[in-house]
Amino acid sequence: MRSRAFISAASSFRFSGARIRRASPWIGGSCQFPRRQFSYPRDLEAASAKPFYITTPIFYVNAAPHVGHLFTIILCDILKRWQQLKGNKAILCTGTDEHGLKVQRAAEKAGIDPKLFCDKGAAIFKELAQKADITNDHFVRTTDREHKDAVEYAWCLLKEKGYIYTAKHEGWYSVTDEAFYPQSAVQLYLDPPTGRKMMTSIETGSEVEWSSEKNYHFRLSAFREPLLEFYQANPGWISPEYRMNDVIQAVEDGLEDLSISRPSDRLNWGIRVPGDDSQTIYVWLDALMNYATKAGYPWSPGTDHAGGWPADCHVIGKDIMRFHCIYWPAFLMALKLPLPKHILTHGHWTLGGSKMSKSTGRVVDPFQALDRFSSDVMRYFLARDGRLHTDSSYDNTRIISIYNKVLLGALGNLSTRVLRGKKWSVRGAVERAGNLPIQEWEEGPCSTFYHNTLSTMPAAVESGLDSNNPRMALRHMEASIHSANRFFQMSSPWDKALTFAPGVPGEHVDKIVYCAAEALRMVGILLQPFMPHKAKMLLDQLGVRESRRSFEYCQVGCDLEYGEPMISLGRGHEGALFPPLSSDE
Repeated sequence: MRSRAFISAASSFRFSGARIRRASPWIGGSCQFPRRQFSYPRDLEAASAKPFYITTPIFYVNAAPHVGHLFTIILCDILKRWQQLKGNKAILCTGTDEHGLKVQRAAEKAGIDPKLFCDKGAAIFKELAQKADITNDHFVRTTDREHKDAVEYAWCLLKEKGYIYTAKHEGWYSVTDEAFYPQSAVQLYLDPPTGRKMMTSIETGSEVEWSSEKNYHFRLSAFREPLLEFYQANPGWISPEYRMNDVIQAVEDGLEDLSISRPSDRLNWGIRVPGDDSQTIYVWLDALMNYATKAGYPWSPGTDHAGGWPADCHVIGKDIMRFHCIYWPAFLMALKLPLPKHILTHGHWTLGGSKMSKSTGRVVDPFQALDRFSSDVMRYFLARDGRLHTDSSYDNTRIISIYNKVLLGALGNLSTRVLRGKKWSVRGAVERAGNLPIQEWEEGPCSTFYHNTLSTMPAAVESGLDSNNPRMALRHMEASIHSANRFFQMSSPWDKALTFAPGVPGEHVDKIVYCAAEALRMVGILLQPFMPHKAKMLLDQLGVRESRRSFEYCQVGCDLEYGEPMISLGRGHEGALFPPLSSDE
């Protein structure tokens, strides 16, 4: 989905005075800016060129990451790399959410200073991103000075515009979810192992406790109609579609004003409300601003697009939709900032039928999985089996099965048979068959594979990735790989190669080898966002130049200069693209 220009809030900013609690190089004082009418567009077409900007949610540091976190950052990285493959500048932001009562209590339990606790947690998530070959441009921490300044700035603007007021707030509060719930959203629950009765959130199952306190509120109720108007104008804003319908229903049912601060004597680990040290800013208002922070908010006039804002895609788990699809756009509307172009939601990963959760201990250690299977294999598995519409099940035996049947048995098998063939030369086949006129492919034994597989695969994969669905894209690639194997086996070039002219097996064999090599070349190009190391190895084996590995060259006959391997093809398992796993257990 593309986005039309929103009126830039930056152009209306006038920095003046010095009333804000803490000075910074760029924060103005009183936030007394000229008011401008801000109309929300009926569509989201881009106004000007800007980097593609994609974000993960920022992850809590109160416990170690699990494979669900790995899935989210890999999904984002694939979509970022895809944009780069098409020649577009792309920016990926990830990071850690380090404020809130949950983190405060975890640090207290660990007996260490909250900042030191957060430093250790952030380092673990950074290590995970590096180990999974994530090409993030930013790693935001909500304890960063620039983030604190941006949050304080946004608070000041919201207050100046009249969207923040003080009131007594009562309700059921979940420390785990960092959220209040109305009476209609909680239930009495009997914990089977302990027999303890407790109140829990119906939505998340997290325990809640009654809270009554005076704090600041955001006039969320004022944005019911603007939000519904925006949803109607942009029906594909949230995917999958049925989750968009859930959000619309929730807003249509009515919005209550949102408590956006907590008493500092209860929550001291966070950003203080500017001018009122007795209150700490609500963690979700704090956390959501990270997306704009790393895009350079608040922007100097004319530079709002330089950092990528508005975001092209927020990738989130289905359990945090309310915050990203209702609260976040309302905050942005109040700040007169452009809304993100798309919210991509995905299901959870389950283990033994239950959702993976740090709080319950039902997790798969992503570091162990990466060590065992490699980053490329884990990236492929998670992208292939990770579902957007429903939850996905993690199983080591499933990874092994996919590796053996698809990667080793199909793609690896095809590359070995084509590249190591002794009766033909890939380079010779490319030179001789690659220059044949299109009429030569209209009939004959190679014509069906040429037109039905080679000519259609790039567009099918492009469609999947452009719709933010790597799983669909991989399915198209796999279908093409299996089709190429069947074609090569049924064509049996080893039986048709002529022997009277060494290196010249005949036109029929040249066409067979060329078609199979083209399948490998295009799959190698398209696999780069998914398996960067293995894709590079395959393209090196084929001898594809670095300058010819972009999507621009992913069409039949677009590159006729490959065929001489850049690396050793090896023998047996040595040098094979996908050698057998060391253990199938």
